[in-house]
Amino acid sequence: MIWRGATALAGAALGLAAPLAGSDWRERLALSGPEVAPGGIWLHAASVGELTSARVLAEALAPGFPLTVTTNSLTGRDLARRLGHACGLAPLDVPQAVGRFLDRVRPSVLVTVENELWPNRSAMAAARGVAQVMVGARISARSAARWGRLPGLIGPMLGRIDALSAQDAASEARLLALGLRPEALTPRLNLKLLGPARIAPGADAPDRRRTVLAASTHEGEDAAMLDAWLAARQVAPDLRLILAPRHPGRGDAVAALIAARGLDFARRSQGGGPEAPLLLADTLGEMALWYRAAGICVTGGSFADHGGHTPWEPAAWRCAILHGPHVANQADAYADLDAAGGALACDAAGLPRLLAELLRDPDRQRRMGEAARALLLARAGNPATLIARIGTLARARACGSG
Repeated sequence: MIWRGATALAGAALGLAAPLAGSDWRERLALSGPEVAPGGIWLHAASVGELTSARVLAEALAPGFPLTVTTNSLTGRDLARRLGHACGLAPLDVPQAVGRFLDRVRPSVLVTVENELWPNRSAMAAARGVAQVMVGARISARSAARWGRLPGLIGPMLGRIDALSAQDAASEARLLALGLRPEALTPRLNLKLLGPARIAPGADAPDRRRTVLAASTHEGEDAAMLDAWLAARQVAPDLRLILAPRHPGRGDAVAALIAARGLDFARRSQGGGPEAPLLLADTLGEMALWYRAAGICVTGGSFADHGGHTPWEPAAWRCAILHGPHVANQADAYADLDAAGGALACDAAGLPRLLAELLRDPDRQRRMGEAARALLLARAGNPATLIARIGTLARARACGSG
């Protein structure tokens, strides 16, 4: 067909634009690659972000089925290797490369993360009886309008999908209008939130309600956090502060800022812990400790104009979330949390008042944390139905009954 020839040329052009070594080119052409048992699952994620978001899904599938992971990028492949998966670069969307890859891997199910649709891959997988699943699918109104001008291309691809979980209702509606079969829909999932949603915070420590975490702060925010903490201590003298800079390399500068105020403090890099009245958390990889320790989280990057950092990790730990006005990078998330009662917006001047209010009303602090976590779980969705559906498809195809 004309469109398959055109997309083959486009796939080849995309590959030619990538700076690859000879061995990597062999993978893109499927002249080399992973050797796995037949009948397994082929999981394709474009790069690091998509693979990271699909990690929960991969971990759930891997024990029961041979799992082969492909990505379009070298960094994505490197992550798959570190996670211990059989992996390689995805074949170019040209018939010869796709055919060689399918011959080698012989999957029963192709699971595609988010928006990777390739016509030759779709048609050739279907011709070999490979079930096709899309997870975390999303499509904007603009993209849907563009695809709508190519019904002969998008319609068959969507019509071959056996199961699809969308990120939101609007994407569902657009995909159905473009050719997705209604019976292919499974419950919605936001893959990026599945990891935080798996966190089990456990019971609160007795002093958690009087501990505040200023998380991932940037230059210009640390002073405001210190000033707000000092002001709130007029109401609650035993209030603790964990100050965690976004970049631990700023530790010395932040330490100098604290020392200039004449304050006693501990540094995590020097062995300090959350029992200190003021802890400078200037290390990497320990944020879970600070979320667990603090009942209130002030999210950094939102008081200085850095777009705001994710609120979902503190939500997972049932923190009452306070944030500044600069949340453009996470606008929908913060708006939903504010509306659900899990977060409160303020400027630096209003931060001491909110801290004092939450310290005087621990029940409100608790309710905010519970509301934040409830919204996270609702937004993430439950992957159990989709995982079961993929397993059913895999077993059916492997037995030749699909």
